[in-house]
Amino acid sequence: MTDFIGLPKAEVHIHIEGCFEADDVIRNCEEAGIPLRAPRDRLFEAHDLKSFLEMLDWLCGTFRTREQLATTAYKFAQRMGRSGVRYADVIVNPTHWPHWHKDVPGMIDAFDAGFAAAEQDGHPPVGLCVSLLRTQSAAEAIELVELLSAIRHSRVVALSIDGNEAAAGRTGPRFAEAFRRAGAAGLRRTVHAGESSGPEGVRDAIELLGADRIDHGVRAIEEPELVDMLAQRQIPLGVCPVSNLALGVYPSLAEHPLDALRKAGVPVSINTDDPALLDTTLEASYAACAEAFAWDSETIRQLAATSVHASYAGPALKARILADLAAWRG
Repeated sequence: MTDFIGLPKAEVHIHIEGCFEADDVIRNCEEAGIPLRAPRDRLFEAHDLKSFLEMLDWLCGTFRTREQLATTAYKFAQRMGRSGVRYADVIVNPTHWPHWHKDVPGMIDAFDAGFAAAEQDGHPPVGLCVSLLRTQSAAEAIELVELLSAIRHSRVVALSIDGNEAAAGRTGPRFAEAFRRAGAAGLRRTVHAGESSGPEGVRDAIELLGADRIDHGVRAIEEPELVDMLAQRQIPLGVCPVSNLALGVYPSLAEHPLDALRKAGVPVSINTDDPALLDTTLEASYAACAEAFAWDSETIRQLAATSVHASYAGPALKARILADLAAWRG
């Protein structure tokens, strides 16, 4: 039996909005007098990407105090520790948080307090990727980048962009200047693409947004030249197989292109996207993929190594995790 929890690894494609615990959301609602959107057992129910994003907006709207955000951050790090994650890059999109999107510095500071307390207690370190929503304007995107550049918070490691590609249409040209400025300010750039859009979204992420990591990216498989580009440039994909199945991108793991991309030389890592809302864990995702694709322990080790290399952890931390991974015996 492979020890996927003991496998030293990073999680590089996960949303803090997808890690809420039902008890916390219900407590928030009770404290603020907010009616529940559904009974407890259906609180996290969604049927497609559109209803999923609407649910996220409602959930985030229940978080109104600094303490609630700090607690969420602390519990996120705890969740990562339970899965054997040694470092995580977590995405937060301020547009989902109605009580915080006009106070991004305060939001970052509250999350930072929770992450710092968790790390002090032995839970894994976390980097924050602050995300734009595809429906925002070019001016709003630049405003966020200018803000992040001005505050230069050590917790913030990257600019991200997410949201429904299919509904928003092509957005790469709109956000190119914001991502250029982010790169100039020393921020890393990670881009959701190739999930609800086809390979053209991945190409735009690389050519227009300067992405050094792609979140999803799986539909690049539909364009062989693009797969070759990803492999040649070693641009990593943060793949979330369970999420892709749950949201109907692919009907089964057997038909998922994760292993085909890996075999083509594209750096791929396994991630969970929104584990609480999808009722999964990172170790469960590794186990399901290992079984579906008949991976041996060396292949699993390579995938975990990719997750570490693709992460925005510092060089010393990466070296420590990779040394532990080399000693892992499955």
